[in-house]
Amino acid sequence: MFGKRTAVKERQVHLVRTRRELEDVEDDHFEDNTRTVVVMTMGALHEGHATLIREARRRAGQAGMVVVTVFVNPLQFGPNEDFDRYPRTLDADLEVCRVAGADVVFAPTVDAVYPHGRPQIGITAGPMGERWEGATRPGHFDGMLTVVHRLLSITAADHAMFGEKDAQQLALIRRMVLDLELDQDVEIVAVPTVREEDGLALSSRNRYLSAEERGTALALSRALFAARDAGRRAAVGADGSDGGPGPYGSGPDGSGPGSSTSDGSASDGSGPGRSGPGRAEDGSERARATGHGAEAPGAPAVVAGPEAVRAAGAAVLEEAARFSPPLELDYLALLDAADFTEVPPDFRGEAVLAVAARVGTTRLIDNVRLWFEGTPVGRDRESGSDR
Repeated sequence: MFGKRTAVKERQVHLVRTRRELEDVEDDHFEDNTRTVVVMTMGALHEGHATLIREARRRAGQAGMVVVTVFVNPLQFGPNEDFDRYPRTLDADLEVCRVAGADVVFAPTVDAVYPHGRPQIGITAGPMGERWEGATRPGHFDGMLTVVHRLLSITAADHAMFGEKDAQQLALIRRMVLDLELDQDVEIVAVPTVREEDGLALSSRNRYLSAEERGTALALSRALFAARDAGRRAAVGADGSDGGPGPYGSGPDGSGPGSSTSDGSASDGSGPGRSGPGRAEDGSERARATGHGAEAPGAPAVVAGPEAVRAAGAAVLEEAARFSPPLELDYLALLDAADFTEVPPDFRGEAVLAVAARVGTTRLIDNVRLWFEGTPVGRDRESGSDR
């Protein structure tokens, strides 16, 4: 990529609105050949975004440049979606970025990102982007990929950080980088889902939930954890073991000993009795002992029995449909992480158990990563990044 800089010792957060202003900050405050890391957001930043920025800072190093983009992209909103309702909180976002370690906040206008008007030629997500979230939100992933490609070009990033919570988005971005042969220029880095103490995945849309709706919304994470735990039990039963060491850790579920981040807290915001892997100082998932078991560093939960996984998750969601207010399920799907097709009964490899549902007027998504046994001990699994 071009335009890499090395930071001078003093650092402050620069708010820029145009490409020229971004270039001027680079020229005035950075020298050539630094590492640039970008975190793309639509604003309304929360602890999940802060986690991405902190990991970006770690990857960039003190001499690198961390750019946070704040841009509500009109291309990825449908005609009946909440583009105008989407929260704009730039002053608060700047403070989150400052505390988390960003150097630059790029908050462009629509004209700055699309100077020639709405693009006539964009990125098409193809069949992979027409399933699940793509079926619910036609054209959403086309707009998302188009702006990600545009912002990668504008920022000239070496690394781009994305959360695992938006699993289909992450899979599509990785596929775009592969198909367009951008992988020699930019590394896509996945950071685990950040959860609140009660297990709810952090989302800018959580603010729309009433107290009663929030109670119902917890069924999403509970369903995922129940499904994961059912898969772990199936994995233990399948190999006839008594819960001995798994291939990627020392615990009965294949996990290692729990730990926390350097400040003593879970880096994903999870609390006691909740699962939710964080990010280690080296960018791998940090194990955390919780009531739902510790996650193996850098690896999804080791499970077996796709049908058992599906059934356990569905049972929790069916019960939540009878709550007041009820949970209205869109889908619960066990998907091949590579192409987001449903896995067969004999599936082996990495999968994503994804759920989408509406509580009141708010639509929420969540997922967990799973690994269905069949990989020999010692074979590397996918880490949090790919080049």
